[in-house]
Amino acid sequence: MTDTPRAPSAGAIAFALASLYVLWGSTYLAIRFGLEGFPPFLMGAIRMSVAGALMYVVLRARGTPAPTRRQWRTLWILAVFMVLLSNGLVTLAETEVESGLAAIGVASMPLFAGVFAMLRGRHPSRVEWIGLIVGFCGVLWLNAGGELRASTLGLVCLLIAPVAWAWGSIWSRDQDLPEPFMSAAGQMLCGSAWMLGAALVRGETITEMPGTGAILAVLWLIVAGSIFGFTAYVWLLHHVRPALATSYAYVNPPIAVLFGVWLAGETIGATDLGAMAVILVGVVIITLSNARRAPSPAQDTRAG
Repeated sequence: MTDTPRAPSAGAIAFALASLYVLWGSTYLAIRFGLEGFPPFLMGAIRMSVAGALMYVVLRARGTPAPTRRQWRTLWILAVFMVLLSNGLVTLAETEVESGLAAIGVASMPLFAGVFAMLRGRHPSRVEWIGLIVGFCGVLWLNAGGELRASTLGLVCLLIAPVAWAWGSIWSRDQDLPEPFMSAAGQMLCGSAWMLGAALVRGETITEMPGTGAILAVLWLIVAGSIFGFTAYVWLLHHVRPALATSYAYVNPPIAVLFGVWLAGETIGATDLGAMAVILVGVVIITLSNARRAPSPAQDTRAG
């Protein structure tokens, strides 16, 4: 007779959710501070290589199997979408736009995930269609009437990044991947190589010793964003419904805005806040619809 695993306590779930909301919500401002001493893709390469290597070594020491050769090939492809074109372009966007605005742009990710899921045979319900239409109205509002239109680079990056993340998330579900923690470590290691390649193409260099604030920001991204934040996310995926675990998508943006205003004196215009509200309403509608339809936790991953 086998023992049935005990369900986690409400306190443990609440702590994991709070950690995920705060840690990932803080990464947008940490990226901004890190950019004061590091170029964007080189900073991403450092962050992902250190976090990925630490996770890989610990997992192997605990007996987790290494990815197979076929899985490594998949991780290399997946890292293009989940690391280079998502995290990398968000970081590049923050060279021109404020951290809170970057977070608002990324909030559209679940909307694109819904579209890609539809293209792969999962047709949205009527309620999901409403959420998609509402959310995309917010995306159009953000890009047409907000401060984002003042930066062509920021606008392009914050359109591509959530699309890449959404496509990678949907595509990865049909692929042969290692267990979630090893998959994350592998994605970060492969992604760090792609980031380094992008840095070399752009001619990025560090000409002087970064300041203490920038170094601490990168350390925060490594430990809080890439290791602890992801750990909390994977734990939640195994213990709560996917709709609850992925609720970071509409909680992180307002938290990121608050961090930017509180710690960096950022200002977000009324138009951008209005667009964020519309986007989040659409995401919430989709999430609640999925919560009613989902019979059990799904396997999804986030690389950082």
